[in-house]
Amino acid sequence: MYEKFYGLRERPFELGTDLRYLYLPEVHREALSNLQYGIASRKGVTVMTGEVGTGKTTLIRAALAQADSAALCVHLTNPRLTRDEFFEYLAQGFHLGPRAGESKVACLAALEERLIARLDRREYSTLIVDEIQSVSDELLEEIRLLTNMEVAGGARLLSIILVGQPEFGERLNTPELRHLKQRVALRCELRALTLPETAGFIATRIKVAGGSAASVFTREAVQLIHEVSAGIPRVISVLCDNALVTGFATNERPVGSKLVQDVCRDFHIACREDVVETETPVQAGGVGTSVPYVPALHAVRAPDHAEPPEAREQAPASPLFASVGRRRLFGIF
Repeated sequence: MYEKFYGLRERPFELGTDLRYLYLPEVHREALSNLQYGIASRKGVTVMTGEVGTGKTTLIRAALAQADSAALCVHLTNPRLTRDEFFEYLAQGFHLGPRAGESKVACLAALEERLIARLDRREYSTLIVDEIQSVSDELLEEIRLLTNMEVAGGARLLSIILVGQPEFGERLNTPELRHLKQRVALRCELRALTLPETAGFIATRIKVAGGSAASVFTREAVQLIHEVSAGIPRVISVLCDNALVTGFATNERPVGSKLVQDVCRDFHIACREDVVETETPVQAGGVGTSVPYVPALHAVRAPDHAEPPEAREQAPASPLFASVGRRRLFGIF
């Protein structure tokens, strides 16, 4: 729709989990490492929490994509199941055969046999439960009891990764779940993106889509998008995509903060009215002093198969962007 107008091969802000667009600031990179370690280490239970839209499911899919052939990971994305349905899902996911789904006893016996055989072959077995905050206490207890599966010498047969919203972390502190909390070996929490990380997120996606961030968004627009999205990647993508649609319709390039403000009104998102009247294009040279300095992004990690973002040099410490000269905004635009 707007791709050609903005010099893009494809739309960069789709809401799917296309790993070509994977962006890993420090906290996400650490969370991904925890997931990878949780899959391969047999350490018991790994917990990852984060607000809606911070990229939890994307990180799960990245960890699964990077797991080696020795890993068998069963990913439960909709855990609102009864106990019988849960064990039926385990039987299907771990390929236990039709009889294993007939009862809990049959499933557990077949599962233990299967996991021991995999351990003997030095293979990993992992259960990943997404949206764990939706799981009942009864089912959480069944999940906890799976951690009791081990062989002589204490080697665990099954790694379990629980992923959900922050309220699950609060549930873990309740007396009812103290037994599960004691089994947690790794724990991490995703936070929202900072302003430089928001700039890196936007620039990385535009670059992977074949474009140049300098010709798509002004610096003021990026600042406003960060402000109204509170640094939540999913909201950032929604705002950026709709801003590009509106910019294409109104023949505006690059997209400025006034246009972002209009998109916020359409989505009934609270937005400050005192946006900068004169937009500063994000490009080499021509940057005025009316816009606050935005620090350079220190850690931009594009997908391995994508060309790394350009000009990662750090901007000078001076708060006056005018002193930057011809350096690119955020160090990557």
